Amino acid sequence: DRIMQELLDRLAIAEALHQYCAALDRMDLPRLAALFTEDCVVDYGPEDWLQSRGAAALEKSLRRMWRWSRTSHHLSNVQIDFRGANEALAQSYVHAWHERGDGASAEVFGQYHDRFVRLSAGWRIAERRMLMNGHSEGFAVNLNRLQRQPPPKGWSPPRGART
Repeated sequence: DRIMQELLDRLAIAEALHQYCAALDRMDLPRLAALFTEDCVVDYGPEDWLQSRGAAALEKSLRRMWRWSRTSHHLSNVQIDFRGANEALAQSYVHAWHERGDGASAEVFGQYHDRFVRLSAGWRIAERRMLMNGHSEGFAVNLNRLQRQPPPKGWSPPRGART
């Protein structure tokens, strides 16, 4: 029973992550906000306009995405770590394509680091932090950047390797 419940919970959390991408691409912001707790904390970047406290504030903040004529968010590498029956930490990778009205596009590659809680309505995101791995030249939003581990002491690139 415990294993079956964990499998069902994993599917429900992954479905919530996928629904987030679909709702954002459709700009169905009420549906997107419903995937979060009412008191959620969301941090996409260091600037105030990239941070939200509460689902209503998140919905209002994400109106900024109307500046893109189209987007396509792709999610993968979902990892879930349960912290009890009603809490889970999830990490997933996102590749997001954005198109401006003039046809120019921009891409970002990143990760969502989420804390989910189980409510009577199901699993909801209570905390989200986005970390950016990289982006195309056309992407200019100051998102949180992923910090890699430094190379080991004494490491040097292989001869002939280009940087």
